Amino acid sequence: MTMRTRTDALLIAGFCAFLFFYGAGQFGLIGADEPRYAQVAREMLDRHDWITPVLGGHAWLEKPPLYYWQAMLSYSMFGVSDVAARVPAAVDATLLVVAVYLFFRRFRRGVEVDAALITASCAVVIGYARAASMDMALAAAFGVGMIAWWAWRESGKQIYLAAFYVCVALGMLAKGPVAPFLAGAVIVLFAAATREFRLVVRTLWLPGILVFCVVALPWYVAVEMRNPQFFREFILEHNLARFSSNLYHHPEPFWYYLPVMALALVPWTVFVAAASFQSVRIWWAERKSVPSEPDLELQFRVFACCWLVVPVVFFSLSQSKLPGYILPAVLGGAVLLAEYLRQHLEEEEGQPVSKWLAVVHALVATAPIVPALLVAYAVTERRLPAGRPMFFALAVAFVLCVAIAMTLVSRLRLRMLRFVTLIPVVLAVAAVLKLGATSMDQTLSARPLAVEIAGVETHQLPLALWGVSREMEYGLTFYRNQTVARYELGNVPAGEHLLVVPSAWKIAKDSLLAGRRVTFLGHFAPQEVDYYWVSATGAKP
Repeated sequence: MTMRTRTDALLIAGFCAFLFFYGAGQFGLIGADEPRYAQVAREMLDRHDWITPVLGGHAWLEKPPLYYWQAMLSYSMFGVSDVAARVPAAVDATLLVVAVYLFFRRFRRGVEVDAALITASCAVVIGYARAASMDMALAAAFGVGMIAWWAWRESGKQIYLAAFYVCVALGMLAKGPVAPFLAGAVIVLFAAATREFRLVVRTLWLPGILVFCVVALPWYVAVEMRNPQFFREFILEHNLARFSSNLYHHPEPFWYYLPVMALALVPWTVFVAAASFQSVRIWWAERKSVPSEPDLELQFRVFACCWLVVPVVFFSLSQSKLPGYILPAVLGGAVLLAEYLRQHLEEEEGQPVSKWLAVVHALVATAPIVPALLVAYAVTERRLPAGRPMFFALAVAFVLCVAIAMTLVSRLRLRMLRFVTLIPVVLAVAAVLKLGATSMDQTLSARPLAVEIAGVETHQLPLALWGVSREMEYGLTFYRNQTVARYELGNVPAGEHLLVVPSAWKIAKDSLLAGRRVTFLGHFAPQEVDYYWVSATGAKP
């Protein structure tokens, strides 16, 4: 291993450790999905069942098993915790970054570190690398598969094509048929753009298809045999119905993913847009020419554009939209930008960076500093503050913005793009972890409430909820490792139990508790809920 390789490895390892792993447990699991997926993995581990996902003792067939398998291994190694539940996504993101580095080192030397760190520092990659969910597993498998396909297309080595099929199979185990569908759509669009339709036929390689079947299909067959409702629930409801209808109440306008994609690519949004525009312009100008040999450098940029566009267009057609859906497209933007940088840096004198491009990039790159420094206010007050805190945050962002813009228009030009852009990324992540983690934990996670409730129990009692969010329901389910009853669904425990309700709830007027003793235990102010002890049915008041 050369000195440069060691330096690259240390640099990438350091950034991945900080961006993906550091502070993973400083705030608890957030939202409904994180604790729900973490609990499914725990119940599968407790049952020693690697086939059927289970939640609350019942089959839960919404998602494939790859994340659950990873979380089960993490629990086995580190114990069950929110940190262990987030480890799989962080590992997947790291593997994706390493794969990008190795690909560029082999096929696009000179910007391999830039490509890796651009991938690692995209806002949506950092966010989902810290989340207990399937999205990063799909993005990593799909991303590695796409660069493996291009490695085969450029080198002709079938080992890369085999790797492509393995990765697409893992993507199908991560989130279902969307992985092979998106991969096929990207390749078909690229073949049409370059008028090389034989690539589609050559990609349909029988040994690769067999590899795909061996990796992906056994679980699908096994789970269907054990759970005959699997096809209806997973394929018909959670894939086809989710795409074609608003069954799960995530309606958004058609253009929803345009701003989402712009935010997902921060801090690189401006240069990804510039690279996309330039690539499409060159391709359009040369589309009618028939060179004796294909221009692989231009074709690679066209391929990256197809990769960037296909998931965005596909999910824009869906009637159900969530931000994480377009995570697979982000790596297309990252590798497109890396190739754009490589070509510009190879020019002997280098092209000057236009002032407007430098200024807009600097503004976009430093903008996250403001909410990062004010995250505690934003989370607790649901707004950004005025006065000194806002002035300080804006001043820091302004100084960084000026420094980045001046650096990019100086003689250093694009050679310093990676360095100056990563500074606000590191500062923003550090600010969120240092200044906002406690507030996020108190207001967005059920963990502190679970700890507070446990502190007043002499032994663990059943838990019921009334009128609180799904996020709190699944959070308490994970942190207390018990099925939670809901009064509004008619599930009122007959025995003594604890009850969590909104603080505005008028307990004396609730007919569900007629004839039962109710004792106020505490008030959890950050989320405006109270918790009570409720006696068993028939107990003397």
